[in-house]
Amino acid sequence: MPIVNSEEMFKKAYEGGYAVGAFNVNNMEIIQGITESAKELNAPLILQVSAGARKYANHTYLMKLVEAALEETNLPVCLHLDHGESFEICKAVIDGGFSSVMIDGSHYSFEENVEITKKVVDYAHERGVVVEGELGRLAGIEDAVNVSEKDASFTDPDEVQEFVERTGVDSLAIAIGTSHGAYKFKGEPTLRFDILEEIQKRVPGFPIVLHGASSVMPEYVEKINKYGGNIPGAQGVPEDMLRKASQMAVCKINIDTDLRLAFTAQIREHMGENPGDFDPRKYLRPAREAISEVVKHKIINVLGCENKA
Repeated sequence: MPIVNSEEMFKKAYEGGYAVGAFNVNNMEIIQGITESAKELNAPLILQVSAGARKYANHTYLMKLVEAALEETNLPVCLHLDHGESFEICKAVIDGGFSSVMIDGSHYSFEENVEITKKVVDYAHERGVVVEGELGRLAGIEDAVNVSEKDASFTDPDEVQEFVERTGVDSLAIAIGTSHGAYKFKGEPTLRFDILEEIQKRVPGFPIVLHGASSVMPEYVEKINKYGGNIPGAQGVPEDMLRKASQMAVCKINIDTDLRLAFTAQIREHMGENPGDFDPRKYLRPAREAISEVVKHKIINVLGCENKA
């Protein structure tokens, strides 16, 4: 099966009251862990690559790994650029075989955001590629994204309909209280479902995206800390809130931090208990298995997209 875009995935997700997982990938083991679980559960899948991951792993290597995953799973897989910061990077990955791109113009004024998003949309749509835009700014740090709390802002529902109509964008990332990284809430965790409901009224049937939606699974944080890490007080998004969002207008939920924590926790545990081991296969295998377990958990308990491929 070839790489597909997310148009049909999102249509089914919206109508079915579930979301598709968008899992960030960096290397072979992470791709294997994600796709093996999706195959087992017959779930649709978005593999997404940040600019940093593309630079780290090399575009050609990533494409070949994704092609191998398609051959092994025979699943519909969308290959997505996460947080494209310019027209040039979006163009490069479109020309290089990606089926979906995000242009993140959220740090610009509304008019500038419309302009750059429309430019990417025009180029992408001519080539059968879909585009995700963003309105509002999430706090937090992840790869090239670094937004302080004072610079974060909720999405304004009054702007959404105009933005969608003027840009022709295919999906929209919004800010309703999630944040990038492992530290999401200082007080009681909450998401602004009132904003999500209002957006759903303004653009009915339109697919919404949640970034910064890792739940920061405590078992992996504890394991990292046990073996010399230092992640005190990390608190993610409660999974029941994410499930509620996926039953509304949210069709795509991004998951990266939980994968990083699981992968790192298993490597730390293995090296801590086997300090003389220098065989990468022995410490990367449990890390890959941890990725697989996280993805299964998310598909069943958060996304609700098992048997929806």
